[in-house]
Amino acid sequence: MRSNRSGQQWLVDSWYRRRPWLLLLSPLSLLYRVAISLRRLLYTAGLLTMHRLPVPVIVVGNLAVGGTGKTPLVAWLAEYLKQAGHRPGIVARGYGGRAGDWPQQVRPDSDPVMVGDEAVLLAGRSGCPMAVGPDRVAAARSLLEHRDCDLILSDDGLQHYALQRDIEIAVIDGVRRFGNGFCLPAGPLREPVKRLARVDLVVVNGLGNRGEYPMTMRLTSLYDVQGGEEARDLRSFRGQSVHAVAGIGNPERFFAALRQAGLRLEEHVFPDHHLFARGDLDFGDGRPVIMTEKDAVKCRVFGMRNCWYAPATIEMPREFATRVSTLLTDAA
Repeated sequence: MRSNRSGQQWLVDSWYRRRPWLLLLSPLSLLYRVAISLRRLLYTAGLLTMHRLPVPVIVVGNLAVGGTGKTPLVAWLAEYLKQAGHRPGIVARGYGGRAGDWPQQVRPDSDPVMVGDEAVLLAGRSGCPMAVGPDRVAAARSLLEHRDCDLILSDDGLQHYALQRDIEIAVIDGVRRFGNGFCLPAGPLREPVKRLARVDLVVVNGLGNRGEYPMTMRLTSLYDVQGGEEARDLRSFRGQSVHAVAGIGNPERFFAALRQAGLRLEEHVFPDHHLFARGDLDFGDGRPVIMTEKDAVKCRVFGMRNCWYAPATIEMPREFATRVSTLLTDAA
């Protein structure tokens, strides 16, 4: 495996592998917990303002740093809500985006360098109006002002308390769970695990515990990064040696799915939200290059042949969809 891991990724790996030296950072984690508890108390007491929108708000987020599958879940929710007759809009941080002014409206052909890779992915996958910016309230208001939305989905907004929400959904990695259980910087947690007791729904990417809704994520098809070709069955690459490229929070999940489909991998790990250059994908041996959908939105400008991406599709239990509908009805 060729690795271009950043220092941040090395730290994330240490959290989930429970390295004992992290105990040295536990005093800083205690200070962090005090700070976030105080911040939440200020919102609860009304000393910091929580903004109520004129439409219901569903927040999807996680407690832990690193990929959990929340963005595919947001795409699934957007499709489910559209089929139920709603007109959802999506807001997100636009992490990694370099735009000078916020909020930014996002389209499927937006520049991921300006608005972030996950935003472009979601805009293309969902077909919903989307806006991004550090201020989720401003992003949501811009959607309501310019687009016909009757509901707001917030991607990765669990800790953005300024945006008042009607439904909170937390997504957990079923394998890594909460790592060593410490808050930042000694561990991966943005908030303590007890925060889950206050969310409405807990979704587990994989097998969950009682009270948690399992989310099944699969890779079944491949698409040409440049477009213009029909989808290919992932199994058509069975037995082939390929370059597997991932610049996401949890690349091992992506690689494991490719190996399960029978592909032989040379793995190339890049930092999450990596801004790819053409040379990152020029391996010089003519073998297929397979990447994640999030990486593909940044690589299609290179015009390279034999590059494919594998979008993640998810399945949710019927009980989860029913519960979302019930909570929305109660919020109306």
